[in-house]
Amino acid sequence: MHFPHLAQFARSRVLSPSASATPTRATPARLWCAALRSLLCVSLVAACSPAYNWRTVTDAAEGYTIDLPAKPTIDERSVDIAGNALPMHVRAARAEGAVFSIASIDLPRDDAQLRESVVDALRRALARNVQATPIERSITVPLAQGAAAPAVEVLATGKAGDAHEQRTIHAWIAASGRHVYQAAIIAAHAPPQEQSEQFFGSLKLQ
Repeated sequence: MHFPHLAQFARSRVLSPSASATPTRATPARLWCAALRSLLCVSLVAACSPAYNWRTVTDAAEGYTIDLPAKPTIDERSVDIAGNALPMHVRAARAEGAVFSIASIDLPRDDAQLRESVVDALRRALARNVQATPIERSITVPLAQGAAAPAVEVLATGKAGDAHEQRTIHAWIAASGRHVYQAAIIAAHAPPQEQSEQFFGSLKLQ
């Protein structure tokens, strides 16, 4: 699954918030800003990052299966989107200086307009956090029953954090039923292509 012009930008990929012990409530923009600041610290100790040790993670409650390259941390918090305080669940794993994450946002109802609002909010927050205009394309993510859910692939490279260090965010954002999902990698240097493909290619929604 190749993103147009990916070689030009892929000196890192995907995203996601780091875990904290205490659930908090924040807007998507503030949440991703905090995550990116944490990732700047992660990059300073990249030499100590574990190698890829893939394992399949299934979250029946949130309705997804995905492969992660290390044992993930787990975080839960609330985000304000479109006038709703929505629970968000994040699993994040670090390998070779990159952070691979899967976030799921619970919606109060199966509402197409609300799903679209949440997807748009996530897309805007990703680009804003690296101060860049993203490249996007429409894709699909397989469903367990054999169909597929509409999704958008987002790629943005820019400056992040107080140190304004270069980061690339590569994310898939999908919506199905009462959930919106964001699978992402954030890194200063791109993971090998096969590692990114395993991560994104393994995502399946229920």
